[in-house]
Amino acid sequence: MNNLINHLLHNLLMAYQIFETETFSKLHEAMETVEQGWVDKIKQQLIENPKTGKPLRFDWFREKKFGDKRMYYLIYTDISKVLLVSFGSKKEQQQIINHIIANKDRYRKIIESV
Repeated sequence: MNNLINHLLHNLLMAYQIFETETFSKLHEAMETVEQGWVDKIKQQLIENPKTGKPLRFDWFREKKFGDKRMYYLIYTDISKVLLVSFGSKKEQQQIINHIIANKDRYRKIIESV
């Protein structure tokens, strides 16, 4: 019980750090100005509450919607980090989700190295 309480307190007191994959950074550069502004706003939300988005199969894998686009990110509660992975249209959604799940171990290595 004490471990659970300590874990919850840690998560409440610790702001999350936000990181981007190289792919996400390139997508961000290519976004329209209004999309970039939205992403920047969401980054601020994720610092305080990374679970703000819709879960995708797992609690640690989420999306946030902006019109017909979606931003995909992974939450690492044990190290208080969020990794922004991709941004794409509803049409690309399943392909992006499958890719992220298939590469989750690679993303874990990336987030542990920063």
